[in-house]
Order: sequence, then structure tokens, then C-alpha cells
Amino acid sequence: MASLLCLSLLAAAAAATSPGRLVPFDLLYADGVRAYLARDWARAAELLQRALHSYAGLRAARRACRAACARQEPFPGGPGRWEAALLGPVLQRAGCLQRCLGRRLRPAPSAHRASRAVRRDFERREPYNYLQVAFFQLKKLDQAVSAAHTFFVANPQHLQMREDIEKYRRMSGVKSDSFQDLEATPHWEAYETGVQHYDADEYLQAVARLEESLSEALSALEECRALCEGPWEDEDEEEKMQPGLYEAIAAHYIQVLKCRQQCVLEIATKPGRISATEDFIPSHLDLLQFAYSQVGNQTLAAECAASYLLFYPTDEAVLEKMKEYRTELGEDAAVTARQSIQHYVQRSLMEKKLIYYAVEHLGETFNDPDLWTPDELIPENLKQKYREDQEKQKRETLDMEEREKRGPLPFEGIAVTMDSQQMNGTQRVVFDRVLTESECKDLLRLTKAAGEAGDGYRARRSPHTPHERFEGLTVLKAMQLAQNGDVEWRDAKLLLQASEKSRKIIESYFTPGKKLHFSFTHLVCRRAVDGEQEGRMDLSHPVHADNCLLDPEGQECWKEPPAYVYRDYSGILYLNDDFQGGGLFFTEMDTVTVTAEVHPKCGRLVAFSSGKENPHGVWAVSRGRRCAIALWYTHSQEHAEQERVKAEELMEQGAVEQDQPDGDKHRSSRSSSAPRAPSRASKTADQRQKPGLDRKQHPKVLRARDEF
Repeated sequence: MASLLCLSLLAAAAAATSPGRLVPFDLLYADGVRAYLARDWARAAELLQRALHSYAGLRAARRACRAACARQEPFPGGPGRWEAALLGPVLQRAGCLQRCLGRRLRPAPSAHRASRAVRRDFERREPYNYLQVAFFQLKKLDQAVSAAHTFFVANPQHLQMREDIEKYRRMSGVKSDSFQDLEATPHWEAYETGVQHYDADEYLQAVARLEESLSEALSALEECRALCEGPWEDEDEEEKMQPGLYEAIAAHYIQVLKCRQQCVLEIATKPGRISATEDFIPSHLDLLQFAYSQVGNQTLAAECAASYLLFYPTDEAVLEKMKEYRTELGEDAAVTARQSIQHYVQRSLMEKKLIYYAVEHLGETFNDPDLWTPDELIPENLKQKYREDQEKQKRETLDMEEREKRGPLPFEGIAVTMDSQQMNGTQRVVFDRVLTESECKDLLRLTKAAGEAGDGYRARRSPHTPHERFEGLTVLKAMQLAQNGDVEWRDAKLLLQASEKSRKIIESYFTPGKKLHFSFTHLVCRRAVDGEQEGRMDLSHPVHADNCLLDPEGQECWKEPPAYVYRDYSGILYLNDDFQGGGLFFTEMDTVTVTAEVHPKCGRLVAFSSGKENPHGVWAVSRGRRCAIALWYTHSQEHAEQERVKAEELMEQGAVEQDQPDGDKHRSSRSSSAPRAPSRASKTADQRQKPGLDRKQHPKVLRARDEF
């Protein structure tokens, strides 16, 4: 069924490019949403599909017309006055576009100029969100699953869709091949498969998929560039004075050039991500030259190396490889870069030169998407900013080296049980004897309140797995319970004191002299659900990183929302060990190769930096109840935990009340609760050496599991 939907979308897109009436997609979309809200599922499904067809048809028509008019009305390069030589053909091209679009987009093409908000919905695949519900209500499960999966691929942070996908996976009758991306980009699938073959030293297969990816990526780039020749869009158009002829031409032309330059980021950004893969086109050539050399095709290896040198002409490693290739092929052998890559680089440099002129003389701004842009093209004032950024990065590196000179721990009796070297990683440590047995018991007594009055993540009792019940208590909630007499003041106060003690230990070990602020503090327990453990294959908490979104397939960690990108260090202070499972483990970027494990026990504190270098997860709690204080820290004062300030005020107020005579205590005011800060999982990147992944291998591998 899902394949029929996919074919129908493609067929409609093809049909939309032929002459005939094409209803504007934003009108269809609005009608579809209205039908959806009226619970008219059949009508909603029909209109939303037609909206998607119209949107695809509109884009196809624009691409086809612009390509056709470029052939029919080419700009002449001969001599003559620029008005006649340039603007005459421009007007002819404009007329060609009007006629072509008029034939393909009946009624008038202007009817298809949708608002930014509606276009953004289609870019984010929002219609599929509506479609999946409509198909579900119509009992068309396969189509509902395909629509849901298509939306989720582009919106992996959407919590409700994540839950819906999990429900679909558990439904009987849902086929695994229904989970397909109906708008998948061919070059990404080929690229990721090619990199996997490359990492596995399967170079013949890698060559085939990487060549396919490069070809598809260059095609996608041309399609993106064609769509840049749209209307001039100015956010502050109404507030600005309308420009004159030359300014308007220049401004619109530079807008088109900048859009074309940004197309490389569009094709290099995996659906669902914000950040692009750096050097996407050059990295293909780098990988291909090595792979071709491994399969014995030195001619193509040399061609790819020569193509790569167009981007980085001083790369010593590739220059050395070129010498080897020339020696093997013979000095007389002609080795040239690929024609398509030469055209790509020359055109890009021409556009950059014009854009940087506008930056320097017309007050334009430009975020260059490429790392390989030659230094001589960049205006001097921008070079200065670049040098300042480099200097800042150098200082941060020196700061990191300084942190390696650990200061003394601020408390006696605490032992470092494992350091980074023993844990096969960086910025990791385990401390013991942070709490006494008596303190652990007092805090465990406080956790009973979490089971009755506490919170899960966003009030969900099983946020990570249905096989466990999650209970949590924030520092503010604990103080409010103490104020109401539901828990002991000393227990709530101990939660604040234990977390502060942990902060001082972690700060002195990792960042001596640099203040760490609390980002979030959570007293958490995970309880195994009786009768739900047999045949269990999932984890208590899936592998993640704490300040970025882990992408194991792409070997990246995207430092972008919804991850808490401002978090710098994380800690877990364990309170008990009378349960089964529940250990913390660290992995490589692949999320399955375990590098270290930490077994919980009373008073044990594990601390680590929150970034891509420390992917971690929690083994399933299969019996009993595991309790700990989860701690996150930040160097950014603006992101400091506000609930903690309120909790400390309540603690001081409680101390005053306890010093008052009994008759005066009832006059103390009670504070209203502040909103709890949510807590989320995040996800991670590596560097290439081979050119490839520089990754340590460890023997222990996790069992297969459903990451959802």
C-alpha cells in the first residue's frame, strides 16, 4: 500500500509538469487541514495528497521551465552595450518563463505564491503529520505508517511522533517495509551505504555507492540552484525605501547567488538535521581516490585526487599520493580533474567573488558554506574576524590542556576509582565514598516521595521504556514537600547538599578555576515493572550524548536543539545497588561498541564531559529499583538552574521557621511551585584519518534492540 502511495505521488508530480490545471498547493493544504479538524478523514486524505502533488508539480514546472528557457534564450557573450547585450535577453528569458509557467500552472502562476509559513510547513513535511492520522482513521495502516515515518525522518525531535512510531511497530499487521521515507533523497542513502562499505574495507562496493552518491548530489545541487531564481524576498520590505533600478538588480542578483551557494548545505544536510556535513563534495573525492587505489584502479584514483586538489591545492597528503600515482602510471600519462568538478569549482569561485564584492562595497552579509574558499577571495575585514575566531579556539585548547593539571579534591576520604585512561575514553572519572551509607538511606527515604508526588520526564512515567516505571524529584519539589510537612527538612536539605558537594568535586577535577553552574538536578529512580521483563531486549535509557543529537549512521553529533547544547559536564551520584541491571556504560560513536561500564553503589559518583566524546546509556533494570541523583552542569551562568535558587530560598526559610517558637511557625508563608525544567536525551561525531573513521575497536557489542 505504501508503495502505491509513493508511486501515486511520483505519477502526480510527473503529471503536474505537463500542461493542465494545477490547483495552488496552499489552498489545497488549507482545505485539507479544515477537513482534518472536522474529522472528515477521507476528504482530508484526498486534499492533503493533492496538496503534496501540487507542491511537487509546482517545483517540477519551475525547474523544467528554467532549464528549457536557459536553452531557448541563452545570454549572448558578444560585444555591445550592456543594456542591449544583457537586459534584452533578460527580458526575453522573463517572457519565456511567464509563457512556460502560464501553460503549466493554470490559472495564473501568481496564484501559486504561498506564504512563508505554508512553504515552511511543506519543507518540514508537516502534511505527512496530518496524513498519518487521516490514514489511520481510514484503517489504511501501511499508508499511515509510511506517512508517519516520512514526517519523523525530517522531525526526529517530535516526541508525539516518536511514540506513534513505537505504537506502529508493536501493531500486528504492520509490515516492516512500510517504514519508508516517501521523500528520501537518493544521494544520502547511497552516501551512508558507501561510507559503511568503506569503513568495512569493502572498497569495490564503496566505489559504486560513493560514485552514485556524488552523481546524485551534483544533480540535486542543480535542482536546488534552479529554484533559487525565485521572487525577491525581503523580510523588512515594507519598512525599507524601495531601491532604484541598479540597486534592485544587484540586490536580487546577490540574493540568487547566495541562495545558489547555500545549496551545497542543503544537499549536505541529512533530513531531520540542521547542521550540514562539512566538505560534502570534496569528501566524496577524498574517499574515492583512496578506495580506487585499494581496488587497483590507479587511473581513476589519480583523477579523483586531482579533482580533490581543486578544492585543497596544498593538501600535502593528497599531493604525495599524486606523486605515487604519476610514478605508477608513467610521467607521460595525462592526469586531469573531472570536468564536472572543474565546472563546479570555477562556477562557485566566480559566484563567491561577486558576493564578496557585494559584502565589501554594498553592505551585504554572507556566511560562506565552504571551508575550501581561497583566502585571497575573502575581504580583509572578514579575514580579521576569522583570525579572532582562530585565536579564541586556540585559547580554548590551552584551557583544555590546563584542565589536565588536576587540582586537589576539596573533600577528604574521596577516592578516584577509575580515570579516563582506565575507562578507555576522555573526560571520564569515577569517585567513591562521596556519600556515607547513612546519607544514602536518608536520600532513599526521600525517593519514596518521588513515587507519590514526584515527576517523570514531562510527567510521563515510562519516558524511555515501557518495561520500567520512572520516578523523579526536582530540588524545588523536594523543598516544597518539606515545607508542606510531607518529607523531612533534613532529607530535602541533604539533596541540595549532596548535589553541591558533587558539583565542587567535578569542578575541582575537570575545571579548576572555572565556575560550573547547575543546569538541572534530578533525584531519579527506575523501577522494573513486574511481569514485563521476559524476553526484554531494550535499554533503560538508549545511548545518547548530553549536549548534542547522536547520529551513529552518519558518525556525527549535531549540536542543535532539542539537545541541551549549553551543558558542559554531567554526573550521576548513585544511592543503592540492591537491584539487577541498571549499570551505566559508554560506547564508541556507533552506539554499540562498549568502551567502559560503571556499576552503581552507594556514594559512587561518575562524572564526564557532556559532548560527543562520551556517548552513554543505561542497561535495563530487570529487577528492583535503581535510584541516583542525575546532575548536569554548565559554564554559562545564563543557563543556570533557576529552580535551585528558589529551592535554596525555601531551605533558608525553613531554617528560620525551625528556629521559631512552635506558635509562630504557622505564620510562615508558602511559596507557589515554579515550573520544572524538562530533561531530554541527546545524541554524536568523529574525525576521518584514512580518509575514514579513526575509531578504536572493542570486543563487547550490545544486543540488537529497537532504539525507539
